[in-house]
Parts: sequence; structure tokens; C-alpha cells
Amino acid sequence: MDELTRRRFLSVVPAAAFIPAGISASVHLPETPAPAAFPQQNVERVREMVAVSHGNVARVKELVSASPALARAAWDWGYGDWETALGAASHVGNKEIAAVLLSAGAHPTIFSAAMLGQLEAVKAFVAAVPGIQQTRGPHGITLLDHARAGESVEVVKYLESAGGADVRYPNETLSEESVSGLLGTYAFGAGPTERLIVSRNNRGMLVVKRDGEPDRNLFHHGARLFNPSGAEAVRLQFEPAEGRATTLLVVDGPLQVRAER
Repeated sequence: MDELTRRRFLSVVPAAAFIPAGISASVHLPETPAPAAFPQQNVERVREMVAVSHGNVARVKELVSASPALARAAWDWGYGDWETALGAASHVGNKEIAAVLLSAGAHPTIFSAAMLGQLEAVKAFVAAVPGIQQTRGPHGITLLDHARAGESVEVVKYLESAGGADVRYPNETLSEESVSGLLGTYAFGAGPTERLIVSRNNRGMLVVKRDGEPDRNLFHHGARLFNPSGAEAVRLQFEPAEGRATTLLVVDGPLQVRAER
């Protein structure tokens, strides 16, 4: 018999000959139903990731260990108020959670750098994009407030000297009578949750929320015109101009939603 090379041998002998009796030649992985959003990440898990990144380090570690991509999770709290997991840790000054997220692949930002006291990184951002220090973070929180949250003394000094890093939303005072005229529920559809509820939070600030969703702070520009937190381009207009409001108009670029009560 001619001597067979290993390559020729494998070419003429079926691979199945090497599989022990009783073992299938096919590998069958356990089957689990694919989530409705597959292959996107589960939206409730994304929302939880951003929420717990404000202060629950144990849960952050659990979620990132199971799915490292969640370190880059982002959530829209309403009206385009996007917040990442790292953004959440940064504006509350939680350095431990920020470190966990960064080590798992979260994208560093000028806000995380300011909170972590990374002065040279903050300076580099400002040099590369002049005026970037005026950009607000999630919920409209200023860059200077991120540095204060992290007790980053040198970054605070630098941003104060640079100027423009602590510009707040306009928020004109409303009389008690005016506020009372705005409070209530405004319907924009027939569905049970198609409601915008205007109320006060525990700090007395005017807030709005869709039924079942979180409150969004409202900032008054005058004449019953507001923007929600984290969305300076969005406008909420109450009508009429005086007395009890009957209409709430939400304008977000081309989107206009009219809610009535």
C-alpha cells in the first residue's frame, strides 16, 4: 500500500470516523428564546444600568460582569435628555463606579475627566474645542458642577478662570397663583398613559412627566414658556397666557404635541 500523507488521509477518511459512538457529529447549543429587541441590548437592563450607576456599585459590577457592553449604556430620560452610565457616576461624583465603568470600556468624556480631577485632560478638551466648557451634561448639569461633585479642586479653579463652565438655564420666578394655574393632567391621546402630569416635586420645583415615567424639571423662560431638564432646545408652552391653563404644547423640532385638559 502506498504510504498516505496525513493530509491525504484526512481527505479520504470521513471526519465522523473520529467521533466516538453515541456522540452526534453536530454540536447543539441550548436554545433560549431571543428577546424581542434582539440583537439590541434589553432596554430595561439598559435603563437599570444608567440608574444604578448613580450610586449602586455592587449592582454596577454585577451588570458589567454579565454584559461588559453595558458600561457604555445610554438612556433618554425624556425629550432627548440622554445620560450614559458614566455620565450618571460623573455628575454625582461617584469615582468608584466611574473607575469600574472605565475599566470595562466606557468612553471617557470631559465630564468624567472634570469629576475625576484630570486637569490636563480637561485643558486638552478646551484647547481642542474652544468653548466646550459651556456644554451642559445630563439633566443640564454644568461642567463646573461635575468638578465640584468630584471635589476636584484644581479643575474647579481652572474652569472658574476659563469662564462659561457654570451657565444655568433661565428660570424666571412664577407667582403662587401662576403655578397653581398650570398644575394638572393634560391628555395628548386616548391611551391610558397618554397623559402629561404637571406637578411640584419635593423641592417645590415645577415638573412634568408622562404617566408612569420619571419627573422632568421645568425651567421658566417667561410667559409660561419652559424647557425640560437636559433639553434646552425643547419648548413647553402653556395656554392661555393667564389663569387656568387648558393646553400644553410641546415643540421638539418638527415634532409638535398638543395636550388638553
